[in-house]
Amino acid sequence: MSETFEKDRRFASTLARGLSVLRAFRASDDGLSHMEIAERTGLPNATVSRLTFTLRELGYLSHAGKNDRYRLGPAALAIGNVASASVSFLETASDPMQKLANETGTLALFAVRDGEKMLLVKTWRPQNTASIWLEPGHRIPIFGSSSGMAVMACLSDAAFAALEPDDDLRSFRQTGYEQLLARGFAVAPNDTRYAASVNAVSVPFHAGEFGEPASFSCGALPEMLGDARMEEDVGPKLRDAVRALETRTGRSPALLKRG
Repeated sequence: MSETFEKDRRFASTLARGLSVLRAFRASDDGLSHMEIAERTGLPNATVSRLTFTLRELGYLSHAGKNDRYRLGPAALAIGNVASASVSFLETASDPMQKLANETGTLALFAVRDGEKMLLVKTWRPQNTASIWLEPGHRIPIFGSSSGMAVMACLSDAAFAALEPDDDLRSFRQTGYEQLLARGFAVAPNDTRYAASVNAVSVPFHAGEFGEPASFSCGALPEMLGDARMEEDVGPKLRDAVRALETRTGRSPALLKRG
């Protein structure tokens, strides 16, 4: 998390650590051990012990006993269901994004900014096609990802400054802004991509519920989704799908919200 927030007297560090435990869980996990939670959060074992005990007592984690693994509890599931119901545009997006995933043979996904990472919130896997394995709860870097580029390009100047960006991130943001103006989608330049095994193209979406832009993306292995295909086929299709979603939900393009 940002040191700027940690130094703010209003920032509740204990709460932040407790939430980091809940954020450690991913959709494919069959529970997590105490050690795995410590590894994913970077917190000391003693701190994890106190937090897991408290979260279990409050119903946010479940744990049947000795040698069992921690799982998200009923209180966490209730919050998740309430949050999901309040974000109606994702339900509207599901059919067209699944159709796009099937047509392009790519993994379609929706990601939001989570501090200095991009958090995958929803994925749509192509039918009858092998795809890259990314799942809800997975986090990827802002710098080097097309979803991070799309969000940075539309992020307000004040919010971007709060990230205390270096020159590389400023340049990355500017490149994304120029790409969105020119063609409506963003592709991270080859020399900045965070992983050699994933190519992706992204389009920002104004998620007013979150107070800032988010992104829809399509990704696949480089041999299935080369630069030419991103620019000539998948990128335009993703852009058009997001534009149609904006029309259906009465939203303006995310780039217009930057200020």
